[in-house]
Amino acid sequence: MFFQISFYALRPLFVHPKKPKTLEFLNYAACGVFNAATVYFLGWSAMLYFLLGSLLGAGLHPMAGHFIAEHYVFVEGFETYSYYGILNIFAFNVGYHNEHHDFPFIPGSRLPMVRKIAPEFYDHLPQTDSWVKVIYRYITDPSISAFSRVKRVQITDVNVKNRLGAM
Repeated sequence: MFFQISFYALRPLFVHPKKPKTLEFLNYAACGVFNAATVYFLGWSAMLYFLLGSLLGAGLHPMAGHFIAEHYVFVEGFETYSYYGILNIFAFNVGYHNEHHDFPFIPGSRLPMVRKIAPEFYDHLPQTDSWVKVIYRYITDPSISAFSRVKRVQITDVNVKNRLGAM
């Protein structure tokens, strides 16, 4: 559980690898400079504080349940489910995850409105009432693991032509 954030961050590099671009190299350099400055001015204990804070905050912390609820299969046939509780105030409505998948370019502040104006599309979908329960189930349910995720086939022109040709 403590390293969940690492898997969340590194998975795209293995599932859909891509060649880094200039801005990504600039980002790596900026992070390196910041980390070096932190160690130089504040010492290694400050760097350890940052690392442990990240691992604890994204591991067993109650709000870290959204990392798991977002893309792990808890209900067969549904790759994500939403959370409509009070913690959305602190998580920028990230709990409205089905709505986000349907309309990825709508800002998080507007996702509750999507559900409000189209309840017939969302009320019947599986949802959780607690991110803490999501974490508990992830840890205790042997049918759910780090591999309980959906891996989509990347759509290419060839895939589309093959599917259209099969019709």
